[in-house]
Amino acid sequence: MKLIIQIPCYNEAGTLAIALAALPRQVPGFDVVEWLIIDDGSVDETVKVARENGVDHVVRHTSNQGLARGFMNGLDACLRLGADVIVNTDADNQYNADDIPALTLPILEHRADIVVGARPIETIEHFSLVKKLLQKLGSWVVRVASNTDIPDAPSGFRAMSRNAAQRLMVFNDYTYTLETIIQAGQKNMAITSVPIRVNGDLRPSRLVKSIPSYIKRSIVTIVRIFIIYRPFKFFGTIGAVLFTAGFVIGARFMWLYLHGLGEGHVQSLILASTLLAIGFQTLLVAFLADLLAANRKLMEDVRFRLKSGGEADSSLEQALDKDIV
Repeated sequence: MKLIIQIPCYNEAGTLAIALAALPRQVPGFDVVEWLIIDDGSVDETVKVARENGVDHVVRHTSNQGLARGFMNGLDACLRLGADVIVNTDADNQYNADDIPALTLPILEHRADIVVGARPIETIEHFSLVKKLLQKLGSWVVRVASNTDIPDAPSGFRAMSRNAAQRLMVFNDYTYTLETIIQAGQKNMAITSVPIRVNGDLRPSRLVKSIPSYIKRSIVTIVRIFIIYRPFKFFGTIGAVLFTAGFVIGARFMWLYLHGLGEGHVQSLILASTLLAIGFQTLLVAFLADLLAANRKLMEDVRFRLKSGGEADSSLEQALDKDIV
C-alpha cells in the first residue's frame, strides 16, 4: 500500500520546511509513504526548499493557476505515481500532521472513500468571528447540497482513496474544498470526518486576503454550487416564488375587477403578467438546467471510466521517478 501526502504550494519557502519536518515517513497500514508538492508558479525558492527537505515528487506550474487547479493536478500526479491513498495538507503547517494516521484509518478499514479533518473552529484564536460564521455557512450549504454530514467542509486536511480521487472533478477555480464534498455525496461515495488538531498560525491565509473579498468569493462559490449541483432546486425555487407572486397579485386584481373595483389597479395586472411570464420562463430554465446536469454526470462517468481504464499505460509508468511538469 502506498500513501502519498500532497501539498499545494505558492511562494511557501518561508513555511514549507516546517510543514515537511512534521510529516511522517511511516504511517500504520502503508508500506510506502511519499511526499509530493504542487508548485503553483512560485517565484521564491519553494522548490529548492522542498528538495532540500526530502520531497519525492514535484508537480510544477509555469504560472499561478489557483488552489483548485493545483489540487486536481496533484491528484492526477499521485494517481500516476501509484498512490492507493492520498492525503492533502497545507504548506503553512496549519494542520497537525500527527493526525494523518487517524485521517487514513477509515479508508484502510473500508469505512470511507473520503475523510475530512474537522478542526475545532470555535477554539481557533486567529479565526475572526466573520470567518467562523462563513465556515459554518459553507458547511451548512454543503450539507444541504450533498446530503452529507461534514461539520468542517472548508477543511483542506483530508484523505481519499484511489477510487475517490479518480472520480473527483472540480469546476471552481477558487477552492476545491466544498465542491469535492458535494460530488462525493452525489456520487454515493462514503464520506466521513474525524476530529483533528491545528497548529499555530504561521502566516495570513492566502484565500482570505480581506474580509470583504472573502465574503464576496464565498457567496459566489455558494451560489455556483447550487447552480451546478442543484440546478432544478435553485431555478425551480426562484421560478415558483415569482409565479406564485404573480398568481396572487393577479387573483387579487380579478377579485377587485369582479366586484367593480378594478379601475385604478391596472398596474397590478401588468405586474402580475410580468411575474407570471418570468416565473414560467424560470421554471423552463430549471428543467433545461436539470438536463444539462444529467449530461454532466454522464460525462464525469465517462471520464472516470477512461481514467481508470488507462492506468496500465506504459508511458505514464515512465514518469514514476521523474518530476511531473
